[in-house]
Amino acid sequence: MTNELPEIDFQQFWRRLQQLGLNAYEARSYLVLIGHPRFKALELAARAHVPRQKIYEVLDSLVEKGFAQVVQEKTKLFSAVEPGLAVPGYLARKAQNQQHELSEQARLAGALVDDLAGAYSRGQGGRGTLDFLRIVTEPGQIGTQYRKMLAEVSEDYAEFSRPPYAVDPLDEQLVKQARARGVNCRLLLQRGTLDEVHRQRLEEYVAAGVEVREAESLPMKLALFDGRQGMISLLDPIVTKPSWTAVMFEHAGMIEAMQGLFETYWKRAETLSHRAAR
Repeated sequence: MTNELPEIDFQQFWRRLQQLGLNAYEARSYLVLIGHPRFKALELAARAHVPRQKIYEVLDSLVEKGFAQVVQEKTKLFSAVEPGLAVPGYLARKAQNQQHELSEQARLAGALVDDLAGAYSRGQGGRGTLDFLRIVTEPGQIGTQYRKMLAEVSEDYAEFSRPPYAVDPLDEQLVKQARARGVNCRLLLQRGTLDEVHRQRLEEYVAAGVEVREAESLPMKLALFDGRQGMISLLDPIVTKPSWTAVMFEHAGMIEAMQGLFETYWKRAETLSHRAAR
């Protein structure tokens, strides 16, 4: 198709450019431009086998994406942008656009959740017999619910922490923010699960006033918030890959039982002082 690239190389580059996000006409046109100093639009259409009625649209898109540039002489000519500039620049703009799109979707999702929550509440027609229990298996939903309860806690937060994590409490600024609000925060960790990075974060927690202890083993993952709601995560005993099923609860008797369990393990555990966390 061109004198500059053997057909096998041309086809390979053509496919790889499409993997980056160029369409078939754009990729073909860019490869032809690479092999020549400059082209008129209709000359390029013939060389790149792009329909004449499409070539201006294709070139405008290549210019917008940073793969081609306009050289204005007596007539408009087009040349390729150096690949070392075109490809990284295109990917950077693409990532920026995707991030902007995700941010906008997150903003719209927040408003949608608020609006749908009211409709959901009305649609349920009141509380059911097991509304004080909810079972969640998807890690993203577990993490969202955990963060929500941690952001809203006002007096007391206590947690059994052990991997694998849907949300690692040592990665969450929400714990330190809760402590800064005056919340009594207690973390009970399972011994042998902390690497050096977590040890350093743990030192920050202890310095911020979070009480931390370490136990030989913990029977489950447990988080309690203000003595009125909590979350239990149980390891699936069947699947080979470790995964958790979370139970969210708002039940006075269950809260009391879980608080008693936490206090029992807390009293047996070893205190981690600021010095020991180093």
